Amino acid sequence: QVRLVESGGGLVQVGGSLRLSCAASGSMFSIGVTGWYRQAPGKQRELVASITSGGWKNYADSVKGRFTISRDNAKNTLTLQMSSLKPEDTAVYYCNAKAGPWEYWGQGTQVTVSS
Repeated sequence: QVRLVESGGGLVQVGGSLRLSCAASGSMFSIGVTGWYRQAPGKQRELVASITSGGWKNYADSVKGRFTISRDNAKNTLTLQMSSLKPEDTAVYYCNAKAGPWEYWGQGTQVTVSS
């Protein structure tokens, strides 16, 4: 069992920056890919960025060059640094971890970008 807790969301103006963090606890040894997803009102949840245990990163086209994902395996934390934020980045952001056949989600943190 893995527990994920996000923090760092909030309200920011267009062009601003936010840093999201995800603290993981539990059976960490089996975690492979971790990532951030987001879900805007009326839309499906979508992948924002992911990172493997070996550090390979993948980004959605819409955030490339603006967002940076990082992972500290020793501290069991996952971070998403977001910059040059746009109104379309407004969503609930979820931390995700995959461990073998299991998948875990955090409770989500709201990010609102105001124009």
